[in-house]
Amino acid sequence: MARGKQTPKRVIAPDPVYQSELVAKFVNFVMERGKKTVAQGIVYGAFEIIKEKKQVNPLKYFEQAMEKLRPQVEVRSRRVGGANYQVPMPVASYRQNALAFRWLITASRSRKGRGMMEKLASELMDIHEGVGAAMKKKEDVHRMAEANKAFAHFARFSR
Repeated sequence: MARGKQTPKRVIAPDPVYQSELVAKFVNFVMERGKKTVAQGIVYGAFEIIKEKKQVNPLKYFEQAMEKLRPQVEVRSRRVGGANYQVPMPVASYRQNALAFRWLITASRSRKGRGMMEKLASELMDIHEGVGAAMKKKEDVHRMAEANKAFAHFARFSR
């Protein structure tokens, strides 16, 4: 249960190139130490690589990749009678985006060699093919939720 007043959600201005709020949020996730222009360079560079290699609209390509990567369910720890259970729960839409972004960036950074632009572009292309570290992470989360379906009845007691 949240205490006090809920902080109002900030409105994020759409990004300057594609006029997309999703891309603007993603740029903010990629950003480190407040260096937004560097983050924009990485994201737009990755989009250019995708445009060259796949001959597609990079914004649509990115949106489709995010759609594939967003988790529908996740497991959350729930303490019931002295035991901890991994309870599968549906994921809120804002959290779906946050998790998808986090997995994509982590998977991209963990790739060997090359610059971040190429790593991000290749991870996005892997997502489209249903492979790659980010997709594996999503599948693992879904598998965990499926395996713990027996504890789903504990979900109604949580927040």
